[in-house]
Amino acid sequence: MNILEKTDFRNLGEKYVGKVRDVYIQKDKVILISTDRYSAFDRNLALIPCKGQVLTQVSKFWFENTKDIVPNHVIDFPDPNVVVGKKCKVLPIEIVPRGYITGVTGTSLWTLYQKGQRDFGDFVLPDGMKKNQKLNSVVLTPTTKFETHDRPLSSKDVVDGNYMTKEQWEKVANISLKLFKRGQEIALQKGLILVDCKYEFGLTPEGEIMLIDEIHTPDSSRYWQANSYKERIEQGLEPENFDKEFLRLWFKDNCDPYKDEKLPEAPADMVTELSRRYIKICEQITGLPFKIETGDIEKRIENNLKKYEI
Repeated sequence: MNILEKTDFRNLGEKYVGKVRDVYIQKDKVILISTDRYSAFDRNLALIPCKGQVLTQVSKFWFENTKDIVPNHVIDFPDPNVVVGKKCKVLPIEIVPRGYITGVTGTSLWTLYQKGQRDFGDFVLPDGMKKNQKLNSVVLTPTTKFETHDRPLSSKDVVDGNYMTKEQWEKVANISLKLFKRGQEIALQKGLILVDCKYEFGLTPEGEIMLIDEIHTPDSSRYWQANSYKERIEQGLEPENFDKEFLRLWFKDNCDPYKDEKLPEAPADMVTELSRRYIKICEQITGLPFKIETGDIEKRIENNLKKYEI
C-alpha cells in the first residue's frame, strides 16, 4: 500500500514541516498536506497507510458541518490529502473542551484531579469523581501553543498574559462551546461520544476570528463508542475507544524513544491494525465508504496542486 512520508514541492511557497503536516506558505493562503507520519515523544515513530487521507477527509466533514457556527479557513480540498486555507495570524492558544474527566498525560484533568487538584481556575470539580465520568457541564481548558511544553491556563491567564484580548477570549470560548456541542450531537448520531478535542483559531487581516488547522479528527479528539460506554463503566472497564496508544506504548516498552538515536521498526501487524482503525473511524464519522487511493500519492498531489504553484 502506498504511503506518504514527506513532500518536496518546489513551487508552492515557503515550506514548514510539522509533526504530521507539510505546510506551504504563500502570501494569502496556506497549503496543508497531511502525511502518513505517526509521531510521539517529539519524533516520528512510524508511517501509517491512509492516515493523512483520513485526517483530511474527517476534517472536511466537520468543517462543512460547522461553518454556520464560525467561518473556517478552507478555500479548497484539491486532493484527498490536502486542504488549502486562508492565511491567518494564529492565536497562540489551543482551546480544549472536555465533556468527561479522563486522560493519562500530565496535563489531563484526571491526572491533576488524582493529585488532589479541584480548583481549575474557571471551574471547581467536586470530590468523589471517578475516571471517565461525565462532567456536569462542558469545561474549557486552554493551553499554550508555541511553548516547548504546553501549559494549562485559566481564562484570566489568557487575558492577563496578553495571549488574547478579553473580547477575543470571550468570543473564542463561546464559539468553542458551540462547536463542541455540535460535535457531540453529530458524533452521537454516528454512535460515538466526542469526549474532548482541541481547536485552533486565527485572525484574518480584517481581524475576523476563524477556525483553522483541523477539527474533530482522531488525532485531535478523543472518541468512545456510545453503545458500550454505560455497561463498561459499570463493570469498571475503560470505555471502548479509538485507540492509537498501543503503538506508542510498544515503543516505550521496546526502547527509550527520548534518548535512543535509532528506534526499532514498528511491527508490521501493528501498523496494519492502526491503519485499519483510522479508516474505520473515518467511515463511522463521515458515513461514507473509504476510498483507498492507489498510485504515486506524491505525484497525484503535485498534479492536483498545479493551479496553486507560484
